[in-house]
Amino acid sequence: MKTPTLSSRFMDIALEEAHAAQARGEVPIGCTLVKQGEIVARAGNRTLELNDPTAHAEVLAIRQAGKVLGSQRLEECDLYVTLEPCPMCSAAISFARIRRLYYGAGDVKGGGVDHGVRFYSSPTCHHKPDVYSGLAEKDCADLLRGFFKSRRD
Repeated sequence: MKTPTLSSRFMDIALEEAHAAQARGEVPIGCTLVKQGEIVARAGNRTLELNDPTAHAEVLAIRQAGKVLGSQRLEECDLYVTLEPCPMCSAAISFARIRRLYYGAGDVKGGGVDHGVRFYSSPTCHHKPDVYSGLAEKDCADLLRGFFKSRRD
């Protein structure tokens, strides 16, 4: 049996948060924020529950980590999220100075990293994290596809 890497373990936890979001009726996106191998924050979407369009998993995890660490700068932190961040979340990741971004499924329609506005390629972007895409991509994409298919049926 293959031993899971830390990266896959942190993405598995993000997937747990995505499943929990789905159970709440939210779009199933989950996030884990890590510093020096330790989880600092984890969250799933709560836009409907909180009546807050900014309550994306990434924003909630960044807010939680800022409180835990006592800083708006999360320079030694890595963020794992099940879907490519939207432009708003991409900007929040940049403003928080997150070191590395790992995401699962790409988002052709709403992504802000490798699709759409490509925020980190913008000349007005002051901090670009190292970006790693495709981590647990199939699991992340299947979860989202299943969620939206169930909404259409």
